[in-house]
Amino acid sequence: MTEKKKEEINGIALEEIGTQGQETKKEQKTFTVEEAVETIGFGRFHIALFLIMGSTGVAEAMEIMLIAVVGPVIRCEWQLGNWQVALVTTMVFFGYMISSVIFGVLADRYGRWKILFLSFIWGAYFSLLTSFSPSYIWFVFLRTMVGCGVSGHAQGLIIKTEFLPTKYRGYMLPLSQVFWLAGSLLIIGLASVVNPTLGWRWLIRIASLPGIILLLAFKFIPESARYNVSSGNDKAALATLQWIAKMNRSVMPEGKLVEPVNERRGRFKDLMDPKYLRTTLQIWIIWLGISFAYYGVILASAELLEKNLVCATGGGRGEDAAIGNDAEEIRSPCLCHLFAPSDYQVMIISTMGEIALNPVNILGINLLGRRLSLTITMGCTALFFLLLNICTSSSGLIGFLFMLRALVSANFNTIYIYTAEVYPTTMRALGLGTSGSLCRIGAMVAPFIAQVLMNASFLGALCLFASVCVICAVSAFTLPIETKGRALQVGKPRRRERD
Repeated sequence: MTEKKKEEINGIALEEIGTQGQETKKEQKTFTVEEAVETIGFGRFHIALFLIMGSTGVAEAMEIMLIAVVGPVIRCEWQLGNWQVALVTTMVFFGYMISSVIFGVLADRYGRWKILFLSFIWGAYFSLLTSFSPSYIWFVFLRTMVGCGVSGHAQGLIIKTEFLPTKYRGYMLPLSQVFWLAGSLLIIGLASVVNPTLGWRWLIRIASLPGIILLLAFKFIPESARYNVSSGNDKAALATLQWIAKMNRSVMPEGKLVEPVNERRGRFKDLMDPKYLRTTLQIWIIWLGISFAYYGVILASAELLEKNLVCATGGGRGEDAAIGNDAEEIRSPCLCHLFAPSDYQVMIISTMGEIALNPVNILGINLLGRRLSLTITMGCTALFFLLLNICTSSSGLIGFLFMLRALVSANFNTIYIYTAEVYPTTMRALGLGTSGSLCRIGAMVAPFIAQVLMNASFLGALCLFASVCVICAVSAFTLPIETKGRALQVGKPRRRERD
């Protein structure tokens, strides 16, 4: 009898211990990377991140804008036709298109930082080689290789997006446009000094320096913690978050890091999943149209300045409002029209437009949301393309170009943010990579519209640009997901605890 009572007491005690253990396990605190990022908050790390990753825009802008200021020079040196000058830009974006998808897949599988570093080495190497091009064919090939490298720079935006707290993304990411503007202004300013003195080859060599310098700064930026946990590297993710918290003089959330585990990353078919299919297709249309309009504006500006197509509806030159056609205009022995100092000034003024609407764009993105803000700016872009056909003074033309650059820049700001926010971590780089790749189709077509069709039918080219912008505005308005105030998605896999 006594033994029976003892067994019952021991059984009850064991049952109580088991229940207490279960309660303790249930009460154990956990946190995700998203919660850690929000708890740590914005601080010194994010300022360094903004400056270093933002500076990738300087290098990218200098490489992309280079063609606009070198085009007239190589046209004269190698006796090129309109289609040959346009082909240079097209092949740069062809290289960008092909490698953008490849880099996107590799970044989701092997890490954002590695691909970003590799792309900068690639771009700087082939950019330097371009300056030694012995012929037009070599120039086209080497610039195509540069386009391949530049496509990997988008990983800098993804790293910034994945480290920023939700409420800061809508403010900090558009401000990155300042770096693109700085790169654009820098290459135009350098071209105005270097092209007439040292020549275009030295201009290309100088333009490759920012990319080389940035390679040294990348060591201060860690791999994305979101990528690390999605790939199972929990220790690295935790160490990164703790380092950021220390640098920001903040604290980590209490408990264990708990995140979805998904070994399937960077799969193209995930973009076609029913949940994202409509979003993906509409995003692709918008990216293609925005790129078509953006590079159309840049190349059309250069074409207007080089050939004075103001008020022209045919292939002839406009005589009523010639820009830069003054005593200091420079002409080469082969009768090509090189940029005069006044033309560089006009390019600088119109380029400044890229930052003009940034405060309004930031307010629109955060108050109206990503979709409505993009719809409005795309609609206004279409309107200002049509206004270019108005026969006006040089000041009026500069004003229209200024506003167009401001609008197309705002379009790019918004779609970059939306694309980085709408996809989960396991396919974010691929989503941005495929979008960037598709958008280069628009960039490849733009030179033939802005540099070839515009010479034949000025109004026809403008109507085509405007029509594409209207289609993009409709696509933006009907996007199924709004990402304003939405936490970055991780995926839908099973969950596993990590110490």
